[in-house]
Parts: sequence; C-alpha cells; structure tokens
Amino acid sequence: MSRDAVLVPAAGLLAEPRRVVLLDVRWALGEDRGRERYLEGHLPGAVFVDLDTELADPPSAEAGRHPLPSLQRLEAAARRWGISAGDRVVAYDDSGGLAAARAWWLLRWGGLADVRLLDGGLAAWRSAGGPVESGDVVPASGDVTLTGGGMPILTADQAAALPGRGGVLLDARAAERYRGEVEPVDPRAGHVPGARSAPTTANLGPDGTFAPVAVLGERFAALGAVPGANVGVYCGSGVTAAHEVAALAAAGVEAALWPGSWSQWSADPQRPVAVGDDVSAAP
Repeated sequence: MSRDAVLVPAAGLLAEPRRVVLLDVRWALGEDRGRERYLEGHLPGAVFVDLDTELADPPSAEAGRHPLPSLQRLEAAARRWGISAGDRVVAYDDSGGLAAARAWWLLRWGGLADVRLLDGGLAAWRSAGGPVESGDVVPASGDVTLTGGGMPILTADQAAALPGRGGVLLDARAAERYRGEVEPVDPRAGHVPGARSAPTTANLGPDGTFAPVAVLGERFAALGAVPGANVGVYCGSGVTAAHEVAALAAAGVEAALWPGSWSQWSADPQRPVAVGDDVSAAP
C-alpha cells in the first residue's frame, strides 16, 4: 500500500471530481464533545461517526475497551453513513487522524479498498481554503456490502508470540505509558514483554499531517518494522494503533492490528507485564 492509497491531501480532496462520502470522526479519550464540535462546523456533507458506539462493540475485560464491531453491525453503520458500492470514502477528525484512522481501518478490514484519511484533518482543510458548514447531515441510506478480511488482525496470544518468533510488536501508546510510569485508564501499567515503544504521535509532523514517507520508513526501520517483516501493533484499545497501521502502510509496511490491545492484556492478571525501557517481565 502506498501513501496515496492511505492519505489524501486537502488540496486533492478539494479538487476531487468524484462523489466522496465524508466521515467526521471527532473523538478523544475521556471527553464526549465530538458531536458538539461537529455540529459547530464540519466539511460540507460530512456525516458524524460516533467512535464509541458505531466503531466498537460494548467494552469488556475479556475483549478490551473498544472491541471490533461485528461485520454486520459495521455494514449497517456504513449504510447509515450513506456508503454505497463504488463510493470513495474519506475519514477525518481534528487530531491528525488519531481517531479517524479507526474508521479507515475498520472499513478496510470490512473489505472496502477506496478509503483514505484526510491528511491533517479539519485544520488542513481550513488552511487549504476549504469551506465548512454547521448543523447535522443525515444522508440517504447506502447499499454497501462488506465482505470482511480486508486487513490482518491479531489475538492477544498471537501478539505476545510475535517478538519471540522473529516478528515485531509495536506499542503505539505514549512512551510513559509503555514504561509503566503512568496508567490513566487501564488496570495495570507497563507493556507486553518484547514490545517496542513507537508512540503514534511521532507519525505526525508539527502541522498535524503525516510525516514524509522517507521519515516514516526510517523511523519504523529502526524498530525492525520493514517491508516483509511480521509486524503487529497495539495501543490502549485498538484506536490509535489503527493510526500506526496507516503510517506503516504509507511507508510500505503491512502490519496487523491487535484490537484488544493493552486494555485486554492488562485486565488479565495471568498475563505478564514489562516495565521500563527494557523487556523484563514484572508481576
């Protein structure tokens, strides 16, 4: 997958001649003002997507804070958003794609190929002179059919086994959470033994757009994530890990996402935890 297959610049979206279904996925951990901000101003025609209720099943200790929705639930949601067969889909947010990447990944996982992220999100759109509108958008129902199997996923056991089998497991959370210095959400602090710290925020440049392919490639290569390698990614609950999968894809590296992520792992007291910058296990 190339950068152009993952991302669309604001100028490119402004010039797009085809019909595009726009998904506004504004969300942040611990706050629920996404829809309110959407109503205040969004890309013309964009439909609001609720990450917690439409891009995830209900949370549980066994499956994590944002389990994958069933393919049937995702298809029903995609039709509500107005997606029909053959449509081009672009997802965006106001946080550099950290939330919108969940929609990008899920629809790709569902089997849609023509799904991209607006590089730089709402800020890039405004900077490019793109118009915004307020209020709600309720589109006509679409008829898209999702077949599934479009993106690779990992179970907890598969993710844990990667480092010992020559693979690479990337932890996309903030470095202090990886080291176990803080844990604001999940039951235990630390990381999966053998995982390597690769904070999602490092995928972005100062302007909130994705870093150049060469920069991303160099960053991931230093972590062992190169084309052809067996790469898996996790975060807190499978949201920002999707952003890392997108960044890896832009750099030409295919990676599998572990949906349960740390929220699933840390809820199981039988799972070992590593702390610090090394991979030594702690009880």
